[in-house]
Amino acid sequence: MEPKQKSLYNKYRSDIMNLLILVLVATGLGVYLVATTVVISKDGVVYIELAKDFSTEPLRFVTEDSFGYPFLIFSAHRLTTLFNNDSSVLPWIHAAQSITLICRVLACIPLYFIGKLLVGGGKSFWALLILLILPYPAEFGSDVLRDWPHILFLASGILFLLRGAERGKWWMFGGVGLVAGLGQTIRPECAQLVVYGTLWILMRLCVPKHPMNRFASLCALSVLFAGFAVPTIPYLISRKDILPEELRPYLRESKLWESDKEQEFTIERLENTYTASISPGKVAKGIGRLAGEMTENLMYYFVPALALGMYARVRKKNAKREVETFFVPTFVFLNVLMILLLYMHWSYISRRHCLPLLAILIFYVPLGLEFMANGLSDRFSKHRSKAGENSRWWFFVLLIIGVCICLPKLLKPVGADKWGFRSAAKWLKENTNREDMIAVPDPRISFYAERKGVQYTSEVPERVQYLVWIEESEDEEIPFAKIGRREFSTDVEKRKKSKKKILIYKMI
Repeated sequence: MEPKQKSLYNKYRSDIMNLLILVLVATGLGVYLVATTVVISKDGVVYIELAKDFSTEPLRFVTEDSFGYPFLIFSAHRLTTLFNNDSSVLPWIHAAQSITLICRVLACIPLYFIGKLLVGGGKSFWALLILLILPYPAEFGSDVLRDWPHILFLASGILFLLRGAERGKWWMFGGVGLVAGLGQTIRPECAQLVVYGTLWILMRLCVPKHPMNRFASLCALSVLFAGFAVPTIPYLISRKDILPEELRPYLRESKLWESDKEQEFTIERLENTYTASISPGKVAKGIGRLAGEMTENLMYYFVPALALGMYARVRKKNAKREVETFFVPTFVFLNVLMILLLYMHWSYISRRHCLPLLAILIFYVPLGLEFMANGLSDRFSKHRSKAGENSRWWFFVLLIIGVCICLPKLLKPVGADKWGFRSAAKWLKENTNREDMIAVPDPRISFYAERKGVQYTSEVPERVQYLVWIEESEDEEIPFAKIGRREFSTDVEKRKKSKKKILIYKMI
């Protein structure tokens, strides 16, 4: 190894080792969850169906909102067909899960360096290790969901942004714009990177400071918008619509702006929606719901550590932390605002919506654990000279307790509460014809059965040959008159206490 290369290796040796461990942990957990998945999410069915459309209708496909993730699934599936010509639905599922997992593993790299800029390399490592073992984020990273691909682009853009702002590298803002433009094809929220970059540059124009003067700031603003325009303009031209799907209900008359397949498979979710209304009471409920979902993401245990870590960081004043004190509060404010707007219109917030917030705020959890460890050390150490050594010991005790709390849920297979779906799908695949139409309460049943399914809510659609019914209890009666004999029955869950059953009827 040459002296220059050796010097570089020694400089980044700890970062390389930290990243290697994080990548191995993320990959190991992800492969286990992919291998043990029972059923994927409902949204995953939509994304795979859209990905299938690309091979038949590529021009219509690229006009869809957020086509980036289905395109990644399509590309991964095409790669797998080089080695396996299986035409069933399982290769599509495995390709989709694999691309999600790859994005989660790759996201560790920009997230680690973001954490290093904010709290240092050591704490960034522990923060990401905690993020990797949190059950819900781990599940999102092994299911057919676009959240981790979105985090990969968002984190990469934030890293460019922080590096460019801290070091005055105006050309890095071009990378921010480009990543934002590409990322918005996966989730439109990725365009928020342009907002942060613009606000920072405007601040530097008003209050120029070394290392970025006014001229450099103008150059940064130019390349920011130029980078964003490169992928965005073709995307907007193909869609023939400027507004992202999430903003349409606020700026236009009430209308469902979804593709035919999305309407077919998201009836249940859309039934409870209504026109946006803003009131102090609803805002308070939205904030409470957001806090609840964040708390569940952190498995309750890490919530005090996050609060204490943020408190300790705010209390510690440091003039060199200007980039952090600008970008982190701005990021938190804008993401909370977007989540609350979502709640105002849809009355719905999920743990998935909180993942971007969690991915940035997680860096303050080790600070909180360290704060708690110092307090425990002072409380239980008999000798002041050993307080520092005991504090590190207490830190690992608190961390191990958190790992033990997360492990049972972390190792639970994805969709483990829906074992019966696969059994029902297997029966349908083996006992029905390909042209048969199946009425299903959940699209995953017909999807795994590789049959055309029509989701029903209160009425059974016409021209269906079979009906799948989920029975909540033995005394429940089916509210449909025109059904024939029962053909199949199985429990929804493997738990003995569960009384839910899946019944399949042949229609008259």
